[in-house]
Amino acid sequence: MAFSSETRHLRNYVGGCFVDGGRPFDVVDPATGKVHAIAYEANRPIVDAAVAAARRAVEGEWGRMTLARRRSMLVAVAEGIEKRFDDFLAAEIADTGKPHGLAHHLDIPRGAANFRVFADVIANLPAESFEMDTPDGGRALNYAVRRPLGVVGVISPWNLPLLLMTWKVAPALACGNAVVVKPSEETPSTTTLLGEVMSAVGMPDGVFNVIHGFGPDSAGEFLTSHPGVRAITFTGETRTGAAIMRAAAPTVKALSFELGGKNPAVVFADADLNAAVAGLSRAVFLNTGQVCLAPERIYVERSVFDAFVRGMKARAEALKPGLPEEAGVDFGPLISDEHRQKVLGYYRMAVEDGAQVVTGGGIPALSGEAAGGFFVEPTLWTGLAHDARVCREEVFGPCAAIIPFDSEEEAVRMANDTEYGLAASIWTTNLSRGHRVAAAMEVGICWVNSWFLRDLRTAFGGAKLSGVGREGGVHSVNFYSEPTNICIRL
Repeated sequence: MAFSSETRHLRNYVGGCFVDGGRPFDVVDPATGKVHAIAYEANRPIVDAAVAAARRAVEGEWGRMTLARRRSMLVAVAEGIEKRFDDFLAAEIADTGKPHGLAHHLDIPRGAANFRVFADVIANLPAESFEMDTPDGGRALNYAVRRPLGVVGVISPWNLPLLLMTWKVAPALACGNAVVVKPSEETPSTTTLLGEVMSAVGMPDGVFNVIHGFGPDSAGEFLTSHPGVRAITFTGETRTGAAIMRAAAPTVKALSFELGGKNPAVVFADADLNAAVAGLSRAVFLNTGQVCLAPERIYVERSVFDAFVRGMKARAEALKPGLPEEAGVDFGPLISDEHRQKVLGYYRMAVEDGAQVVTGGGIPALSGEAAGGFFVEPTLWTGLAHDARVCREEVFGPCAAIIPFDSEEEAVRMANDTEYGLAASIWTTNLSRGHRVAAAMEVGICWVNSWFLRDLRTAFGGAKLSGVGREGGVHSVNFYSEPTNICIRL
């Protein structure tokens, strides 16, 4: 499935091969609005076949494979992605419309790196053991062994399709599970392409399966409610997470969710203002704001408020939207026209709620093929009350409200005054304040004087409505495996 200008057909990948069947649906290039691929919706029999193939793999060759061999397979997958780097890059860009430089430097390298990281993590995991006295004066030894869960359902999002899919698949396979992956219907290409890599490196049949489709009464619902699936891992919006939780409840599946956010950033007067502007302009506008960690609320100490706003405005207006391969383009489209209408609705709502539009607020004037793409302008507001709807609800677009504050206590209170709790960033040169305020944030991850700086061994996940559980390093291993305690009387 080398990527070219021709319309591609993305079939379901089950038991080590691509299978026919399923209702076709269009996959649209967001940068042009044109169909670039046809995917095939998995019906219930295809999902059943994928789960059965995964179960056979766990009970067969994959389940009997030594840890050393399993790790070598993960490294081979990473090398396979790198060998076909250009194909993965073209597929990711076609599905998302994101600029070439972003996909080249972030999405594809991290997709490969995830397999290498978890090959190392699983090899360096310590085992737990305890000696104990027995009631009759003897001794006993307790130790734990880890076992895979079995079949894991992976539901991955459209904003970072390869990166976030492999972030789940790699640790699941490292622990010895088999997976059935349902990528977003908006971005199925790189997941399908990974099926080719799995075959090429000799991954046993059924270890990696791909089903295409939608949510309710489609592949997503069939997977999350399937009695043969032991666990579901999902990244996406909170409402979808709640629906998956309901579907999984009757069979009491293990769940790991990274959900929505309304992330705050706090800029103190003693911050390096140039660094704060550079860091937060990247945070707000990277991937057209379609990043779960992006700050949509920025609280700035009043004495530097105007200077900060001027700096952010200049950065926003320097961004260049356009087709991914065009020279200098660093700002892509939103994923779909439907999502664009949602974001534009929030742009209008902000004005209705009294916002002063610092910059943006509409659709950029583009020509050629880009005129059919789903672009919006990078947008900043001031003058909004902290409780305005656009300050409470996740927009998931390239926008932020900038709000002044007068004291550390006020900033902390406003930052935490949300139903979400995914990420935050603090900007200050006061070391004590940085530690103190970061620890006060009710989030899963908080950066100080940085954003999106990730050590893949560390815990990642959200609090409150932003998720259930943690991923990363040993935290992923703890989800994708379960310990059995063995007690030996000595």
